[in-house]
Amino acid sequence: MSECERIHDQLERAFAGNAWHGPALTEVLDGVDAARAVRRPLAHAHTIWEIVLHVAAWEAAALRRLSGEEAKLTDAEDWPAVGGSGEPAWRAALAALERGNRALRAAVLALPDARLEEPAPGASYSLYVLLHGVVQHDLHHAGQIALLKQG
Repeated sequence: MSECERIHDQLERAFAGNAWHGPALTEVLDGVDAARAVRRPLAHAHTIWEIVLHVAAWEAAALRRLSGEEAKLTDAEDWPAVGGSGEPAWRAALAALERGNRALRAAVLALPDARLEEPAPGASYSLYVLLHGVVQHDLHHAGQIALLKQG
């Protein structure tokens, strides 16, 4: 198995399931409806919906960096505003998250292992660190969402 295949596996586990630590991002999101996604149980914390948009933004940035772009996010791009409040808008946000993760995983599978040590465009770290960072980022926010679901 190549290193890119291993990273793909970790991205998939962190996002879709069978992660060693416990529930993956989509497993934690299971059963969350639009009303719960916009709820703010902690006054200064992000909502589940805001976190979903943030994760999608960084997965898209990672994909852009794999293709050679610097992909520096503005504050508004880092934490995009929730564009709607109803169930159709929530389902669209989840579908966009899924599509973005699938596209990132496909790009990782197409990436030659030799490129992993290249610097990530616009960053002070390698593509290898970037991709492992995406795994860590997904799991970090899955934990936040799990706590917010309880509130």
